[in-house]
Amino acid sequence: MTVVAVAVFVVAYVLIATEWTHKLLAALGGAGVLLALGVTDAEHAFYSPDTGIDWNVVFLLFGMMVIVGVLRRTGVFEYVAIWAAKRAKGSPLRVMILLTLITATASALLDNVTTVLLIAPVTLLVCDRLGIDPVPFLIAEVMASNIGGAATLIGDPPNIIIASRSGLTFNDFLIHLTPLVALELLVFTLVLPRLFKGSFTADPERVQDVLRLNEKEAIQDRGLLIKCGAVLLLVFTGFVGHAAFHVEPSVVALLGAGVLVLISKVPTRDYMTSVEWQTLLFFAGLFVMVGALVKTGVIEHLAGWVGSLTGGHTLFATMLVLIVSALLSGVVDNIPYVATMSPVVLDLTHGIADPAQAHALWWALAIGADFGGNATAIGASANVVVIGLALRAGHPISFWAFTRKGVVMTAITILVAAPYLWLRYFAFS
Repeated sequence: MTVVAVAVFVVAYVLIATEWTHKLLAALGGAGVLLALGVTDAEHAFYSPDTGIDWNVVFLLFGMMVIVGVLRRTGVFEYVAIWAAKRAKGSPLRVMILLTLITATASALLDNVTTVLLIAPVTLLVCDRLGIDPVPFLIAEVMASNIGGAATLIGDPPNIIIASRSGLTFNDFLIHLTPLVALELLVFTLVLPRLFKGSFTADPERVQDVLRLNEKEAIQDRGLLIKCGAVLLLVFTGFVGHAAFHVEPSVVALLGAGVLVLISKVPTRDYMTSVEWQTLLFFAGLFVMVGALVKTGVIEHLAGWVGSLTGGHTLFATMLVLIVSALLSGVVDNIPYVATMSPVVLDLTHGIADPAQAHALWWALAIGADFGGNATAIGASANVVVIGLALRAGHPISFWAFTRKGVVMTAITILVAAPYLWLRYFAFS
């Protein structure tokens, strides 16, 4: 059964990485084969978070998608984008800096896939008005979303998986990763002019057109915006205090979504269309496949091998997880990678006396996967979403156009992250 579990997983992984077939088909197909062959069963696949679907992850994403589906109707994202363009006085470089910072901030508060879905169409509009190529702006924004999403538990899907597996809280992510993300965004902002050199020449007449836009007209429903703001405030309060309240973040998100749907009276079809059902089902299939590896002992053996490789040296293990995660998350989507590596890291943390150093392994996994997602066009779900939006708008982004920039940015962010991990968790212990 072990050989079958590994074989099915590898085939599915190759299909996901190469995009020879839709990743949803690969994940659900792999899960179906494992269930049909008896490698795993319904009890392990559907009722155990260690060997099957982690419903906390699925329902947290679902709840936030519903909330954003209602928020989308207010026009607040369009308002912010137009406001940023005007505050930049039409300067393409300043527009890029403002939009990337807005994207990074929104990605920390929502999730990066949802954020780029909302910001990218507005970016296309603003670039069209300025008469400039939107491709560099879209690439910069998706990179900012992957960096900013690392700051919180809900910002990037890999973080949600890590939190569920490790027991780390929303506050833990804020305290340990947000300072690093702030530093990375500063570096990112300084690098932008050189990374996208030659992309900042605009038509002066079109600049004036942008300056004449009225951002207030973008707000479509002020009353609904107030309701969304109130509910989001309560939801984030729940996230921050969930450990004290003894309520899981998934429950907080579902309650928030339910309250917002109730008080907003938005038609069901309007917010349900924002739910990424393919993403949720992809997670489900992936969890079943990874759970089969746990059930058959593959993960335990892999953790033992990695542990022997590091010789019990926690700093070396942390840096190894960071670098390997960054490299592999650029080759394959960081969601399946983290789902696979989480049980391995969990086993590696056993026996580490210092809790801070044990947690450093989790932070290395999160940082490597989130920042490594920038390396290639298929490294993160947000990358794939933006490339699809650009293609439909008539501005195709090739794999190598993205990767040339992404590899550079990933290398820079990992070089910044490595000394951060060393200084914070190992240098003075």
